[in-house]
Amino acid sequence: MHRFAHMAIVLAAAIPLASHGADKIVIGQSAPLTGSNAEIGKDIRDGAAAWFKRVNDSGGIGGRKIEFISVDDKNDRKVAGANAVKLVNDSGAVALFGFASATLSLDAMPVVKEKKVPFFAPFTGADAIHKQNGFVFVMRASYADELEKILEHWKSLGVDRVTVINYDDEIGNQNFATVERIMQRAGKKAVGVKLKRNADVEKAQIDAIIASDPQIIVATTLYGATAQVVKALKAAGKPYSITSLSFVGPSQLAKAAGADAAGVSVAGVVPPPAKSTVPVIKECGEAIRKAGLPELNYTNLEACIAAKVLTEAMKRSGKDVTRESLYKALNGLGAMDVGGYTVTFGPEQRHGNRYVELAVIGRNGQFRF
Repeated sequence: MHRFAHMAIVLAAAIPLASHGADKIVIGQSAPLTGSNAEIGKDIRDGAAAWFKRVNDSGGIGGRKIEFISVDDKNDRKVAGANAVKLVNDSGAVALFGFASATLSLDAMPVVKEKKVPFFAPFTGADAIHKQNGFVFVMRASYADELEKILEHWKSLGVDRVTVINYDDEIGNQNFATVERIMQRAGKKAVGVKLKRNADVEKAQIDAIIASDPQIIVATTLYGATAQVVKALKAAGKPYSITSLSFVGPSQLAKAAGADAAGVSVAGVVPPPAKSTVPVIKECGEAIRKAGLPELNYTNLEACIAAKVLTEAMKRSGKDVTRESLYKALNGLGAMDVGGYTVTFGPEQRHGNRYVELAVIGRNGQFRF
């Protein structure tokens, strides 16, 4: 790879930010902008960039512009780790922002700890990242929070046979273990069907889901694999009730599965984008429109809210925004209402919010809540 220019240092043409210069504040991101999971990666990038553009258009942070550098990792863990090192060492990022999954975050941890770089708002609820080190600041609910909400909902409807689809890797198996633990406390048993990450769903895996005779399927996989499962089960005449973790990318799932997604429920870790009465949703909606983006969805909304919180920390960092001053500012944020959505960060509180709300995909692809 020939430095960053060849690695797609990207901001959509519709979202220009600051040029390189001595007065910049660099925020770095590695995200899947091509390959599997690209829709989520682009939405994370675009939601944050839209908010940073809004800040820059209003004069920046103390007169300094934010330069948001988003680099393509193609949904590859090793590439994401290498990107993190270059963003920190070559581009001088004062923070890393919005890495798209726990898997894509893991190999960034050594440079985060070595250089004491705030690692802000990774798009994951996995304990593997939540409990990494003191430089990780997570905005969203944990997967355990989401699964508790999902299973509590279905338990109230008398469901006791649960099949989990999960990736057969460190993070995916942790997700299954969380469901299994919650079910065991209720004297029930969960069945797991493992999928390969970055691979098509196989017929044998669909047959295993059907053979498990579920009352409910809990999906802990991304939108591509989950959409394949939804479509294959509908084609087999087995339209089971399915609920997915927010990790799926709710808006992306609705598009990928099309009409077959109707009736699938999803966990959201921010309020539904259609709740325009929530002030921060209105603000982010305006930022998204002014950036020339087509719509506000769950993913770019979450990224926009996270960018707003990070911007507030920058404002509290003093005259010079450095890694150290930003880290101190994040630790000192306390309870912050960003507009109908509250996050709390402090010396012993780096898990900012535990909001979870379930929504159902309608026949028109819109969400009912």
